[in-house]
Amino acid sequence: MTTEVTMKRTLFGKDISQKSKSEFFSATDLVEAGNLFRRENGLSQFNLSQYLKSKSTNEFVEDLEIKYGIKVINSSRGRNSKTWVHPLLFIDIALAISPKLKIEVYEWLFDHLIANRNISGDSYKEMSSAIYSNFGNKKEFPKYISKVADYIKKSVGVSDWESCTSEQLEKRDKIHVAIKLFCNVLNDTNQAVRLGVLEYCR
Repeated sequence: MTTEVTMKRTLFGKDISQKSKSEFFSATDLVEAGNLFRRENGLSQFNLSQYLKSKSTNEFVEDLEIKYGIKVINSSRGRNSKTWVHPLLFIDIALAISPKLKIEVYEWLFDHLIANRNISGDSYKEMSSAIYSNFGNKKEFPKYISKVADYIKKSVGVSDWESCTSEQLEKRDKIHVAIKLFCNVLNDTNQAVRLGVLEYCR
């Protein structure tokens, strides 16, 4: 999947963004959610700027950049700007906010959300190509494929793919593959789509 997509997970009722290509997390979102947790527990607010200026953080950032050969902190500018950080730095920030976040953020590194998003994005292209090959009126194809995408989304029980689970993305991928296969053996595109969805959403 070549297109950069921002996925979201929820922590203390706040969305935490993660980029699909770089896999960088929004430290800005994490600090906002973490400070909500700290306020509710009578703790002082966590300051990201101070954390990033500390000697130990600078040493850690330097080690990460040497090991991975990339810049591990990227800050955007302007309104609603965010600071994006490497997953390992993200964990360190989470632990600095509260050790209680440790299990949650560790699990995010292994939940396959980003991998399944990219895989299902690729299979969507392959499904679309198979449907296009079968489709009679090519001018109507954009409208039709949009309806197919909405049908799959509704069948999987998702309102927004950016906030879905890894399991839902995995199911979406399987549906895409099934529809593609049915398109290869059936002339009726509607039937191929219906059977592909029914294969995994009964």
